[in-house]
Amino acid sequence: MPINKSISNLIQNSNRPTNSDFKQQKLPAWQPILTANSVLPWFFVIGCLFIPIGIGLLITSQSVNEFIIEYTHCLANNGQKCSELIKDLTSNFAYCHCKISFSLDRDFKSDVYIYYALTNFYQNHRRYVKSKDDYQLQGKLVPGGLGSNFIDCEPFAYVNGTVPIAPCGAIANSLFNDSFELYYRKSADSSIRVDLLRTGIAWRTDIRIKYKNPPGPSLQEAFKGTTKPPNWKNPVWELDPTDPENNGFKNQDLMVWMRTSAFPTFRKLFRRVDHSNGDNHFRRSLPKGNYSVVIKYAYPVTIFHGTKSIIISNTSWLGGKNAFLGIAYIVTGSFCLILGAVFIVVHKKYGNKLKILTKSEVRLTAES
Repeated sequence: MPINKSISNLIQNSNRPTNSDFKQQKLPAWQPILTANSVLPWFFVIGCLFIPIGIGLLITSQSVNEFIIEYTHCLANNGQKCSELIKDLTSNFAYCHCKISFSLDRDFKSDVYIYYALTNFYQNHRRYVKSKDDYQLQGKLVPGGLGSNFIDCEPFAYVNGTVPIAPCGAIANSLFNDSFELYYRKSADSSIRVDLLRTGIAWRTDIRIKYKNPPGPSLQEAFKGTTKPPNWKNPVWELDPTDPENNGFKNQDLMVWMRTSAFPTFRKLFRRVDHSNGDNHFRRSLPKGNYSVVIKYAYPVTIFHGTKSIIISNTSWLGGKNAFLGIAYIVTGSFCLILGAVFIVVHKKYGNKLKILTKSEVRLTAES
């Protein structure tokens, strides 16, 4: 019995924590007591800070120039709507040419960007977002290699079950393929073409790290044994034949499209206006005046009840035109000021009664 008792005491002592302040939870602690005098000033501090910041953000956003050209139903040379000629991917027409004239009422200071915008296009669908193979986009064309998600590309992985598609997946297969040419009309008889740059539109990490072409003496040889996505007119090595650094998987139009949007209405960067040439008209800005845009219409959108637009815009230090952030700051700051004023009135009117009630409750609790 004494031996069993000593063993029992030994086990109990071994499970007992050491008698330190940390393990016995005796360390000094600080618990904030929220009172009206400590909390109310913060409402006014936040309000006084947020409202000026919001006004500054809103003014900055309004300083960005933006012009939107909606061209879903633009007219071809024969007077027909391009949306009727290019209804879906089985249309008899490969593309449709249309021309839209417009005027800019102010100078668009450099740098000026050209975007395309789509509506009702759900790039955020789960299966659509997964439908690509990052392993393949690294230039490793062997399907099913280590780290490959080639199975996610189905049903756009193979043609006839044997020939792999490059690039595979639904995202690449639905690549936006309209093109635009912008002209500045100096007079009724003369027009100047605005040079648009095809590079400098994708993320640097995409250009340097995420996308690589397979090795080979030429891109056509590198992609030998693969085929283009079903909806493409040209193979991947002809996305930009004029610039080898912007061709194949390294094509920046492809990179921009592959970054899927979180919302069904979105815009994507398409071109940059070249301000580096010697023409004084475009060196510092896109001047106000009369313009026309020639559109090579090839991308059907009416099949999913969508629309498409061209957006001409410059930027500020904050980015593109977006009034939401400024409005959010102003609303939050105003709400804090109003709430602070309401709490002051409540505190002045009922604060003393609440204190008396609290003291009486404490006395009753102590007596009980």
